[in-house]
Amino acid sequence: MSGLSPLASATPNDTAFAAWAPVYDQMQNPLLALEERILRQVFPECRGKDVVDVGCGTGRWLEYFSRCGAKSIYGIDSTQAMLDIAAAKTQGRANLLRAELSAVPLETNSTDLALASFVLGYVEDLEICAGELARALRPGGDLLVSDMHAETAKKLGWERSFRSGDETYTLTDHSRSLAEVIDVFVSRGFTLVACLEPQFGRAEYDLFLRQGKDASWREVGGRPPIYLFHFKREDEQAYTGHALSVRSARVVLGPDAAVSATISTHGEVLSSMFSESTRGTGHFLEETLLDLHGYLLFPGLVNAHDHLEFSLFPRLGAGLYRNASEWANDIHENCAGIIELQKTVPKEARLWWGGVRNLLCGVTTVLHHDPLHPILRSQEFPVRVIHEFGWEHSLAFGHDIQEALSNTDSKAPFIVHAGEGIDESAAAELDALDALGTIEERSVLVHGLALDLNGIERLNKTRASLVICPSSNQFLFGQTHSPAALQSVSRLALGSDSCLTAVGDLLDELRFAHQACQIEPARLFGMVTREAAQILRLQRGEGRLCVGGPADFFAIRDRSGEPADILANLSWNDVELVVVGAQIHLASTEIYKLLPASITVELQPIAIEGQVRWLRGDVDYFLEQAEEVLGKGMVRVGGLRVTRVQVD
Repeated sequence: MSGLSPLASATPNDTAFAAWAPVYDQMQNPLLALEERILRQVFPECRGKDVVDVGCGTGRWLEYFSRCGAKSIYGIDSTQAMLDIAAAKTQGRANLLRAELSAVPLETNSTDLALASFVLGYVEDLEICAGELARALRPGGDLLVSDMHAETAKKLGWERSFRSGDETYTLTDHSRSLAEVIDVFVSRGFTLVACLEPQFGRAEYDLFLRQGKDASWREVGGRPPIYLFHFKREDEQAYTGHALSVRSARVVLGPDAAVSATISTHGEVLSSMFSESTRGTGHFLEETLLDLHGYLLFPGLVNAHDHLEFSLFPRLGAGLYRNASEWANDIHENCAGIIELQKTVPKEARLWWGGVRNLLCGVTTVLHHDPLHPILRSQEFPVRVIHEFGWEHSLAFGHDIQEALSNTDSKAPFIVHAGEGIDESAAAELDALDALGTIEERSVLVHGLALDLNGIERLNKTRASLVICPSSNQFLFGQTHSPAALQSVSRLALGSDSCLTAVGDLLDELRFAHQACQIEPARLFGMVTREAAQILRLQRGEGRLCVGGPADFFAIRDRSGEPADILANLSWNDVELVVVGAQIHLASTEIYKLLPASITVELQPIAIEGQVRWLRGDVDYFLEQAEEVLGKGMVRVGGLRVTRVQVD
C-alpha cells in the first residue's frame, strides 16, 4: 500500500461535497435507486476478492461488499466529511483513504474488482484516472462504472445539484458521451464486456410520486437516465469466437429488473451484454446468430430438490399420511406392480427423461438427491446436475448421517430429508439431527413441514437452509407450510420433488407455492435463482445472467409486468428456448425456424401434449426405451404425454 496521494488544490466541488455529506443518505435519488436495483444483479462474485470503491462517498456500496464476503475492502474519496460517515457505517470493515482519483493510493496489481459509482462526471482528467485504475487492477480484474447518462441529461437539461437547508449547490460536471468514456478506458487496456442503459421502473416511479415529481417522470419517458459499464482488465482478444449471440430481447437481471440487450457467449460463459444502442461503437461488434425481438430471457432456473429417476412415474399413494415412512411403506405394499413396471425402464432412460422434465420448464441446474449415475456427469445430459454435495436420504432410510456429513467437503452443502410429516416422529427429527451435530451452515433440510417457529429459529441461528416442495406435502399430508412459518425462514429455496408426489414441474411448484403458501413473487424468484444457488454453494454465477457467469437461460414471449410476477404465472408451454452452457437444448418450432443448420442438425422433435419441442440429444433412443416397457403413446414425463413427431 502506497501512502496517500497529495490532494489537489480546492475545487468548487469540494465545498459542495462537504455540505452534501450530512444529507446524502437522506436524499431519495431515483438515479441512485435505479443504479442499485440493476447493479446488484450484475456484480461479479465479490467473495474472497480484494475490492475498491473509488469515490465511495458515504459508503453505500462498501456495506454491500462486506455482506458479500470480500477479502479486503477499500474506499477512496476526496472529501473527509463523506469518509467520516462511511467509517461510522462500516465500523472498521473497510480501509478508508482520502485521495484524488488522479493518483489512486493502491499498489500496482493489487485489486480484483473496482467500482466507480457516479464519480467519473466529477473527474477532470479521465485519461489519468483510467490509467490509475488500470494500474491498480490485476490482469483479469473487473471495473464497474455507473453515471448519469450524458445524452439524456443534455436533452432534459439536467445538472448535478442538491439542496442542503436553504442553499442550493450546483456541482461542476465534466459531461462525456458513452463513446468518449469507452474510448478512454479501452485506450488504457480495458475491454468493454457490458454496457447497459436501463430505464426507470415501478420502484423509481414511486420515488417520483412521493416527491411530487410526476411531471418529471413523464418527461423522462423511455430515455435511459443512467449507464452501467463493465470493463475487464485484459486483452480484447479474450472474447472472440463467440458460440452464440442473441440480440433484441429483453434480458431479466432480477425480480424487478430487465433491460433490452444483446448477449454473447464464449465457451460456456456469458461473455458480453450490450444495450442495442451501443452494439455498433466498434469495440464489440458481434455476428448476431439469433434475433429474439419480442422475447424475454430469464436466467436458467435452479431446482434445489429432485429425484430424476422417477420422472416417468405417476403420482403414487392413497393419502393422507402422518409421515413419509407411512407413505413409502404404503406404496411398496399397494403399488408394487406399478413400481416394478416403471423400474423395468432402463435407469439411464429414466434419468434422461428426468432431465427433460426440468428442461421443459426452464431449469438448467438441478440437485439430484440420490447417487450420481454416470449419465448425470455427461455433457450430453439435458441439464446441469450438481456434483459437489454430501447427502443422506433421511433419518429413517439413511445409514450414518454423521459419517456422511464428515465426508462432505467443507465448501459443499449437505442435503437430508427432515421433518417430512405432521406427527411427533417427524417433529422430533430436528432434535435428532441436532443431537448428531448435523445442523450447521452447510446443512440443507428438505421439506421441514414439521418445523415449528422454534425449529425455524434454530435453523436461522446456525444459518442452515430449508428447501420446500409444498405440492408434495399437500398431496401426502393434506397440508403445507403456513405463510407465517415461511416468512420467518432466512434461507429458503424451492424444489420440484419427484413425480411420485409432486404436482408437475418446477414452474408448477412455483405457482403452487405462490397460491398455497402466499409467497410473494419477488421471493419466489430468488428461491429458484440466486438464493437457491447460494444455498447449494454454487460459485459460477448460476441463477443469474451476468458477464462471466454460465450462459444458461430460457426464453418466453415478452409480456408486461415485473419479471418476478411473470415467472410466478408461467407454465412449461410458455418456454420456447432453453440454452445450457451456450448450447441450445430446447427450441419451439418458431425458434427452430430461426436457427442455422449447424444447430438444427443437433436437435430432434418430440410432441409434449401435442406441442412440438426440439431437443438436443438422442430423443428417439430414449423414447424407444420407455415405450418398450410402457407402450406407445403411454409415456408421460411429469404427467405430460410424450409422443413421436413425423418429420418430412
